[in-house]
Amino acid sequence: MIAKSIKGRSSEEIKTALSESMADGFQPTLAIVFMSVSQDRKTICNILNQGGIAIFGSTTNGEFIDEETESGAAAILLLDMKKEYFRIDSAEFRDHNYRETSKAIATRAKKDFEKVAFLLAVSNAATDGEEVLLGLQEVAGEDVNAFGGAAGDDLSFEKTWVFTNGWESDQGMVCLALDEEYVSVSGIATCGWKAMGTEKTVTKSEGNHVFTIDNEPALDITTKYGGLENITPENKDVLLELAANFPLQLQREKGDPVMRPGLVVDWSDHSFYTSGSVPQGSKIRFSLPPDWDVMEKVVKSVQNLKDNEMPDADALVVFSCAGRVLSFGPMMNAELEGVKKVWNVPMAGMFSYAELGRMAGGNLEMHNLTTCCVALKEK
Repeated sequence: MIAKSIKGRSSEEIKTALSESMADGFQPTLAIVFMSVSQDRKTICNILNQGGIAIFGSTTNGEFIDEETESGAAAILLLDMKKEYFRIDSAEFRDHNYRETSKAIATRAKKDFEKVAFLLAVSNAATDGEEVLLGLQEVAGEDVNAFGGAAGDDLSFEKTWVFTNGWESDQGMVCLALDEEYVSVSGIATCGWKAMGTEKTVTKSEGNHVFTIDNEPALDITTKYGGLENITPENKDVLLELAANFPLQLQREKGDPVMRPGLVVDWSDHSFYTSGSVPQGSKIRFSLPPDWDVMEKVVKSVQNLKDNEMPDADALVVFSCAGRVLSFGPMMNAELEGVKKVWNVPMAGMFSYAELGRMAGGNLEMHNLTTCCVALKEK
């Protein structure tokens, strides 16, 4: 399988880049499209659609090909994968029926492919990504390969979109199903945030609403450990720092901890809502602000994936949390460069609101402040 990555800051630039990529006879059948909400989705999709190219698309909080990060642009991974090896499905969520929707998509995919893997993107910040993953697992099995991310909107926190040929939704999912009999899929989710202090107990929570930790209001105990001051509704900076640098680390019986940053505060009782569920009674640890080691851990994990599971790849897809860009700034390019060098194949990725995948030795889960790297190779 041949892969090429292109980017552009307008539909005209994308049209030109696509034409140039095909000048040597390359005929892509599939495009993995990551683009800013400021881009003209309809026109770019029409350009691809007119070329007979199937589209898996998501809006972003930034996008990249190779190690060069962009904002307000479009980044596209083009693949000439045989059409019988993949299918793209999409659906809108109705009345929070996340699990039922993904089960229906997985059921259709299983009719075509006995052994199936998934790339997926979901829109709407309220979407429960873990329910989506559980639906896929119910049909395809607990060990299913499934990776993806939650669409972004350039950090405006207003409306996100997923899309494919002739369809888009601000409260739905798009899913690329791959036949693993003919396409190898290997991925890893890695965070790297270091923990501090001893384990604490979540003493009151409901779903993703964390009220108290060790019987103290969740916001108060977290900001105390983080050394943060001026904890008021007017101080927007402290809330952004809380989410980006001081997530809760939800401990798991197996695998690495799962990041659960506080995203929305209830000032009436100093509780907060996290990106995913935090069961009452679960154990958490607090986080240290990230340093260079966090990026090194991601690159090392991807290298281990190459060494142990996927010695060769044709292309690489990356879903990385927008919080990592907020924390690392320009240094984020160093992480992407390190990941790129592992296989040195065409790569495209997005900065997302959440990441979907499996950490080393862990379960299939929704993550934050995490990088998901997915390697593809046609057999």
